[in-house]
Amino acid sequence: MARGAVVVTAAAAGVLAATPGGQAAPLDDVTGRDNRDNRDRRIDVHQHCTPPTWLDWAESRGLADRNKVPWWAHWDANTTLSTMDEAGIATAVVSLRLPQNAPYADDAQYQESLRVAYDALAELAEAHPGRFAFLAQAYLDNLDRASWSAQYGREAGAVGVELPTHDGQGRYLGDPVFDPLLTQLDAERTVAMVHPVALTRASEQNPDVPGLPSSVCDYLLATTRAAINMMMHRTLDRFGQLSFVLVQGGGFLPYISARVARAGASMTPPMDAALLPEDLRRFHYDTAAPMSPHATPTLLATAGAPSLLYGTDWPYSTSEQMLDMAAALDSDPALTSAQRARINRGNALALFPSLG
Repeated sequence: MARGAVVVTAAAAGVLAATPGGQAAPLDDVTGRDNRDNRDRRIDVHQHCTPPTWLDWAESRGLADRNKVPWWAHWDANTTLSTMDEAGIATAVVSLRLPQNAPYADDAQYQESLRVAYDALAELAEAHPGRFAFLAQAYLDNLDRASWSAQYGREAGAVGVELPTHDGQGRYLGDPVFDPLLTQLDAERTVAMVHPVALTRASEQNPDVPGLPSSVCDYLLATTRAAINMMMHRTLDRFGQLSFVLVQGGGFLPYISARVARAGASMTPPMDAALLPEDLRRFHYDTAAPMSPHATPTLLATAGAPSLLYGTDWPYSTSEQMLDMAAALDSDPALTSAQRARINRGNALALFPSLG
């Protein structure tokens, strides 16, 4: 696949869609397609992938051992596509997961690693037209590498970039140290998926609370911290061409928004509570928590249906969990059919037009 290519799906023609009773169904105002809630044409904005060719490369360089990598690193396209079909997912936006048991020797090896990975994702998208798109990766611990990776990934065909919530020193997005990277991404009108990593003192292997995986609640706290720090430092204003997606329903942020508003004056720099409602609706949120049914009313009240995106966190979410999340969304009593249509597909198309 040529660098700079985009993933394109076929658009269906037509103005009205017939309901089972023969009457014309309303069209979704974003997609222009029938409003049967798009449950069979979902766009999943939150999947992960360890390309098998990258794992071969890393093992040949002594950077990984396939017998010791986590289970999710044994990624398989056929299994993924089969699960997507069962869950009604037409297109998945994937980000890289590159498990290593040794650090890169130097910048050259780092760049070789990312080239292998990005080329594999581009080939995946080309082999399965319309089924996959991918994000560039920009870890915050080395900003020169992050800048290079974001640019190379974009040239390889990435539709956005994944940013971790914080670096290894505990500096969260919003910290001015990351402004040069955000300036670069802002100039390219990038969609940035904000994905949590383990809290600074913890890891998946050594959680703060023994027996309680970091992914259960620590990740949600990391996302919440990053979002609040960005609002404190007016990141959304200073980088107005960037679109930020908070995964897993925005962590705890929607639920504690009133508490954040009350505490705004005590923050440094102070947060203007009057700006909070608008700021909360400037973020996008995915459903990979799962959202339905318990979090839906709060997310709708805080963010609004136009800000919600379908996401699963595959393969960290199992096939069974993906199907359960899809069924829960389809039957969520807090959502109308039109809102489900937007969450399943319409909102993602507005954010990632190349997927339409």
